[in-house]
Amino acid sequence: MIQAVIFDMDGVLIDSEAIYLEDLLQFAQTLNPQVKKEEIVSTVGKTAKDTWEIMGNAIKSGQSWKELRQAYRRASSVADNTDYTSIFRQEARGLLDELKQRGYKLAVASSTHRQLVLHVLFQNGILDYFKTVVTGDQFARSKPDPEIYHHTAHVLGVEENDCFVVEDSTVGIRAAHDAGMKVAALIDNRFGFDRSLADYQVEKIEDILRYL
Repeated sequence: MIQAVIFDMDGVLIDSEAIYLEDLLQFAQTLNPQVKKEEIVSTVGKTAKDTWEIMGNAIKSGQSWKELRQAYRRASSVADNTDYTSIFRQEARGLLDELKQRGYKLAVASSTHRQLVLHVLFQNGILDYFKTVVTGDQFARSKPDPEIYHHTAHVLGVEENDCFVVEDSTVGIRAAHDAGMKVAALIDNRFGFDRSLADYQVEKIEDILRYL
């Protein structure tokens, strides 16, 4: 029986993927003006290593993926300049209210670093809904490794097969699936995500209520 509902953040609670992709493109074009968005769109939802290897192949600067990532971190201010209330999925608050009323334990499991995740949740007034917030910088391996979901279940005190996850990306869906959890994939056709491992596919996040 489902006892807990776990949310990814980027692409699920906030519609951030397109903003981050545009920022990556602008950075890439400072190093190689010929880079096209089509060359880097597959970075969306990927691990840091995979993202920056894709970026490196597009930029062709000869830098390692770690060097490129460090250069981007020095150059980018996208997190500081983004109004996260403007890309928050407003239907999420009503959904969280309903899930809380039904007695589900709620959590966030995001590959994004902790400081930003807490900032986004606090800025949108939903931090207090979650019993725990688990972030990618707590782990050596990122999604699609299922470690983040195993850990979240442990913290919640719930067995993996009693957890229901809302994800959007290929790697997130695989991580939750490999952890033995039920997975609902939020449909987003902009980035070529593979949703084949999801148990359910939903147009809006509140649509998960029909499966709980």
